[in-house]
Parts: sequence; C-alpha cells; structure tokens
Amino acid sequence: MRWSAPGRVNLIGEHTDYNGGLVLPIAIPQRTTVTATRRDDDLIIARSSHGDPAEVELADVGPGSPSGWTAYVAGVLWALRRDGLAAGGLEVSVDSDVPVGAGLSSSAALECAVALAADDLFDLGLGDSDEGRARLAAACVRAENEVAQAPTGGMDQAASLRCREGHALLLDCRSGATEDVPFALGAHGLTLLVVDTRVQHALGDGQYGSRRAACERAVETLGLDSLRDLEPADLAAVEVRLDEETFRRVRHVVTETDRVRRCAERLRDEDFAAVGDLFVASHASMRDDYEISCDELDVVVEAAVERGALGARMTGGGFGGSAIVLVGADHADGVREAVERGFAERGWGAPGVFEVTASAPARNEP
Repeated sequence: MRWSAPGRVNLIGEHTDYNGGLVLPIAIPQRTTVTATRRDDDLIIARSSHGDPAEVELADVGPGSPSGWTAYVAGVLWALRRDGLAAGGLEVSVDSDVPVGAGLSSSAALECAVALAADDLFDLGLGDSDEGRARLAAACVRAENEVAQAPTGGMDQAASLRCREGHALLLDCRSGATEDVPFALGAHGLTLLVVDTRVQHALGDGQYGSRRAACERAVETLGLDSLRDLEPADLAAVEVRLDEETFRRVRHVVTETDRVRRCAERLRDEDFAAVGDLFVASHASMRDDYEISCDELDVVVEAAVERGALGARMTGGGFGGSAIVLVGADHADGVREAVERGFAERGWGAPGVFEVTASAPARNEP
C-alpha cells in the first residue's frame, strides 16, 4: 500500500510558529510517497532513492538516534508509541519529488506520509478527522524536534496533513485553531511561482536554533507566556528592556504575526495587490530584523518586483532555499527571465523556477 504527503509553501508567517503566532501555508503538488508494510516485530526497515537503506529497532530510537534521513521515519513511530498508540515495525520505501534543501519541507512530507501509513496499518483511527490529523502532526513534530533534533515549529506538519485543495491554512499556533482561506489564484489571472535558489549556506548551521533561543530569552526577560502576547503597539514599550539584536528578533515575530492576520483578510477580500505588499514587507523584516535572508533570495525578490510581480518574499527557515512570487499569469515568463538573468549576471548557477497551486493534503494512494 502507498501513502503520500505534500511539501508546503508558507505564504507568510516565518518563524512565528514556535512563538505561538499565526502562519498561512499551502500544500504544494510536489509529494513524498511511501510504500509500507506492517511487520510483526519492532524492526524498522527503511529504503529511499535519496539515501542508504537502514534498519533500526524501535527500542533503540530516541533523541539523536538514528541519525540522517532515517530519523524522520523511525522518529514518527517512536513518537506515536510515546503518545500511547500501538505503532510497531514497518518496512518503508520512500520516493519524493519535493526538492530537498529548498525550504519546502521535504522532511515534514516524509514524516507525514509515514504517520498516515502507520495510522492505516496499525488501525490507529486518526487519519479520517481533522482532530486526529492534528494528533498525527504533533507526533511528527515531536519526531523532528526530539529524534532528528531539528528545533522547528509545527507549521510544516500541520500544512502537510491538514491543508485543503484550493485553500491556504490559517493556523493559530497558540490555540491550534485553523481556518481555510480561499487561495485559487487561477480564477483571478494570477499564479504563484517558487524560485529555488539551490543555495544552502553554511551560515544556516545552528542559526535557526539561535533565533529561537533569542525569542525564548526575550519571553523570559519580558515575563510573557510567548511573544504572541505582544501586539505591534507594544513594541515601543519593550524596546528599552531588550538589547538591540533581541529587540529586532522580537519585532519581526510580532509584526509578522500581524502581517499574517492582514494577509488572510486581504485574501478573503480578493485584494491581491495588498497581499503582494505584505509579501514584500515580510521579506524586508526577515532580511533586516531576523537576518535570515541571503543575497540570492534578495535578488529574486528585487528582480521579480521590478519586473511587475505583485509581491515576493523568501519562504522557509532561511539562509538559502526558496522564494515565492505572486504575479499575473501573463507576466510570469517575464519574471522568470528577470530572475534567471539576475543570477547569471552575478555568476550564480541557474535557479529552479516552477508554478505551484494549493493542493491536497496527505492521503492514501490507490
């Protein structure tokens, strides 16, 4: 039997998930597919076209073990069992067309495909309801945080398991509440391009975690439950209590959550010009306050906007990866050419540019 789960593009709301903020992702057409069979023991056998085969006993899975891509498979089964669910051994073969290292959440796609396979094969009964899928997503987050030891928030897994086709998922990462926001650009003569810079900067090593740690220090200093307790109007009062760098980190998170809220409103109103403006403002905040952009991402945004795109921004954790561009369908080729020319003029390798639509969540495949 086969199961698949999509990668995701976050329309807006970067580094807000682990701060209890708002995010607005879509599932994308690119998917990770697993073929899995249930075993009668606790052995996990994992094979992939992207890595060496591996075997691990479920009893040996834990923080930091196993390492590599197998952590995202074994970690899910470990997390489900830790949640009191009767998950056991599996044989899993993995294939994927979600670009790795592009900021499109290839790891979460793998986790969620495995989680849905385990749900079916062990009769856990979670995959048929949104509440159940939220529980599966939580197990995937725990696998990534504790076994793979990647300090990510929960947006990626929620998007892969809970998005609806033709909609973005407005997720409140503090309350867990969700709302489906229409995102069918074709009906409005628009398209969403992903530009994969094909860059993974060494600067990104440990830097995601350092941003999260800065937010946690700010919460402690300010005596808050999370940065979600702050509104943009509160920033002037807290600035004097934080060092300059920490304040800029906080300012990004607080203003970014506000931008997510406004972006969802503008999408409901079909005010796509305003959505584009929010994309550009979000990118500036990530570039200047959170400092997670890079030259390649900045060039994508600048070239796209100059060529007539409504807006553009980096998406994902940063330090490379991908940007997204909101553009009229009749201008998409021109934007693609402008971005490719910008890279060529600087002697960089050509980026990957492709269109995405708001697609279906994780599912059983025939």
